[in-house]
Amino acid sequence: MRILYDPSPRATEDIFSASAKEKFFSTYDVIAWNGEDRDDFYRRHLPETEVLISQQPMERDRLDLAPKLRAIVNVETNFLPNVDYEACFQRGVHVIAPSSVFAAPVAEMAVGMALSLARGIHASHGDFLNGEELYGLDGNHTAELLAGSDVGFVGFGDLGRATHKLLAGFNPTVRAFDPWLPEGVLSRLGVIPASLDDVLSKSRFVFVVATITTENAHLLNAEKLGLMQQGAKLLLLSRAAVADFAALAEAAASGRILVATDVFPEEPVAKDDPIRKIPNILFSAHRAGALTSALENIGNYVLEDLGQIARGLPPVACKRAERETVMRIRSKPIDKS
Repeated sequence: MRILYDPSPRATEDIFSASAKEKFFSTYDVIAWNGEDRDDFYRRHLPETEVLISQQPMERDRLDLAPKLRAIVNVETNFLPNVDYEACFQRGVHVIAPSSVFAAPVAEMAVGMALSLARGIHASHGDFLNGEELYGLDGNHTAELLAGSDVGFVGFGDLGRATHKLLAGFNPTVRAFDPWLPEGVLSRLGVIPASLDDVLSKSRFVFVVATITTENAHLLNAEKLGLMQQGAKLLLLSRAAVADFAALAEAAASGRILVATDVFPEEPVAKDDPIRKIPNILFSAHRAGALTSALENIGNYVLEDLGQIARGLPPVACKRAERETVMRIRSKPIDKS
């Protein structure tokens, strides 16, 4: 099976273990882009390409050069608006991405941050370093239990479900808002279907794990954040654009809610960005999913689905672009610069 391989901005060493890399290059006829003129490279090799591993634009003019194409694999893991998806659907070309590899590591970070907000772990550590620690009950005057609490999810895809699974031992009451899922599906997944207002107003912990779409930019604005309970915790772990960061910072600065975030509107965050000095925010530098094991699973998932495609079967490890939703997704491309 002929594969045109252009994983940039990912590096081969990041997404394939040594053994997976050897299997990939020894099993398939791989034509790798090595820095030459891309347009010329694609013009020369697309006519014989059966699988394209690339994040480069694939509009109709390029697709027309690839009559044998069976799948496009995006190892950057986002579905970007640079593909003629409708043409792919019409031609039976799978467009897939191994995005679920990040669900488990991000979910672990989500639970860890929730516990830190609930029990003041990060704040009390700082107090101790500064010689300002409070012992016993005095050090727990704002603490609360995650166990048995009311938890809400904004979005309930792979990340929401992975986080929900980790929370099971805490026996919370869980509500979820996801406009792309019917209530019956949410109920069968073990959560209470709820409106966004109910999730925000009834939860002590709100996990924001929705992808960014054409409908939900700044979904969590000042009005919606105002529905949250005094002292409630909001954890932002998916896409920064879902929240109005100015409103989020204001709500945290007032002390009305506590916030944890792993994502930001612009990254890296400027050294003089005022958000760095906002109290009641637990910061993480977009590192929740950035583990070697997660990145190498990209290669593992790709190999699994290449095997499927080679046998004339549909891909099952990676997430497939869906006609009804893919052009509504607005994820930013990763920046490896």
